[in-house]
Amino acid sequence: MEIKVDASELKKEKGDVVKELADFLREKTSAEVTTESKEVTVKGEGDAVSKKYVKVLLKKFLHKQALKENYRVIMDEDDTLKVKERRLYEEEE
Repeated sequence: MEIKVDASELKKEKGDVVKELADFLREKTSAEVTTESKEVTVKGEGDAVSKKYVKVLLKKFLHKQALKENYRVIMDEDDTLKVKERRLYEEEE
């Protein structure tokens, strides 16, 4: 199974967050993880590479990096997860 993670919006953050995300997924899933400019691909077999599990891992990574307040994880297309920036609406007075 192959799952793609679109992390293009994480590029705005300081440091090499996409590389850290790839390392985190590689460590947790023991699967083959490749990184292209803004996309991380997870290839593997079994339960370690289910869409649901990878989504949970993405949420854990955002929490660990203190980015959970600014980003959320959504299902995009068939086998694509997307890390999307939260829109913060200002209250009108």
